[in-house]
Amino acid sequence: MGPVQSIDDLFDLIRRRKLVIAAILLLGAVLSVMFALSRPKVFEASAVIQVEGPMVNDANGVQSSQSARMLQTIEQRLTTRENLLAVIERHKLFDGIPGLSADQKIWSLRQSISFQTVAAATGQAFGVPTAVSALVISTRFGDAEQTARIANDFAQSVLDMSVERKVSRARDTYAFFTEEEARLGAEISALESELTAYKNANIATLSQGEQDDRTAIDAELRGMVQQLLAVRAERDAVQAKARLRETDRRRIDELNAQESLLSSQQAALEQQRDALDLRSAATPEVEQTLNAYDRRLQQLQNQFDIITVRRAEAETALRLEDEQHSERFSLLERAVVPSLPSSSGRKKIALAGLLGSMIAAFGFAFLLDMLHPVIRSASQMERQLNIRPVITIPDLKLNPKPRSLLSRLFTRRQPPDALQD
Repeated sequence: MGPVQSIDDLFDLIRRRKLVIAAILLLGAVLSVMFALSRPKVFEASAVIQVEGPMVNDANGVQSSQSARMLQTIEQRLTTRENLLAVIERHKLFDGIPGLSADQKIWSLRQSISFQTVAAATGQAFGVPTAVSALVISTRFGDAEQTARIANDFAQSVLDMSVERKVSRARDTYAFFTEEEARLGAEISALESELTAYKNANIATLSQGEQDDRTAIDAELRGMVQQLLAVRAERDAVQAKARLRETDRRRIDELNAQESLLSSQQAALEQQRDALDLRSAATPEVEQTLNAYDRRLQQLQNQFDIITVRRAEAETALRLEDEQHSERFSLLERAVVPSLPSSSGRKKIALAGLLGSMIAAFGFAFLLDMLHPVIRSASQMERQLNIRPVITIPDLKLNPKPRSLLSRLFTRRQPPDALQD
């Protein structure tokens, strides 16, 4: 059982150890305030980059936002060791702190900068990356001017890297699909030459009239495929314009009608080719080989058509990047020199020190009472010894000193003497 088991015991403890408690509280408060005042001031500045949507939609009318992934990649590149060392050299950071190693400077700079993205208000479908509307770059340093300068430096680096990365990516995509289109075209030409050589070698097994008809149909089909690609490419180019005039709309209608006509003619020719294939069943081995060639040629032609469409889209994307009509970043708000320091934790440190001093003071006072256990009241005697005192005699001071207000507050009033039978 401890010396404090009731509110009266607590007030008695405070009254007895008031000098010790006051001394520890005063010492702890002074040390906490001195330590809090010794903490350096910290200034914070922020630069805001806005993510603007594309001025012109792509050919499919779909706005594929990759801003979040791009910003994440740029942030990773900005916080690399080489880039941070370049920033430290460029702004002469930590020159006033001798003895810091390069790793310590890099760690301090990383702790002083932060990147925060702001999600767009538009809802996103499930599985689609969240669109970003803004990026906030914040820096914290002990010098106000240096804080704003470094924040603007990182913001400008984000703008430069975004333009460089988007243009480079568009060019690489266009170059890839161009190479794929050339490769597939060469492969189709080689396969057609091989097919022609095989037909010439087996000309005796094929009917001359059916062979000529089939060759003519294949040539017409290839010509129609090229015409369809040209019509679709022209229509996509017209639709990609920022504003459509009346002549553009009429041209789009004409191209749609032309596409429908070519598609119907292509279907009719394919039916004729299928009928010729059925009549050629008398030569199964040659026909099987020819069918294999046709299937392979059709597969390559389908791949060629897809690559051609993708190359046209990549070319449109590259043109939009060159003309700055695609999704781009702009500096919405530059970082200004802060006039007042941000919270450096001084108040929290002082309050935490004061709270710790109170806990230490009361703990030390309680420890002193535990080291010197004495029964100091009738209630304690009754609890500890189960003996009720007959009379309680107060401590009489013949020449009492004048009591202060604090001592009167913490002095417990003694009950009048009572005789117990």
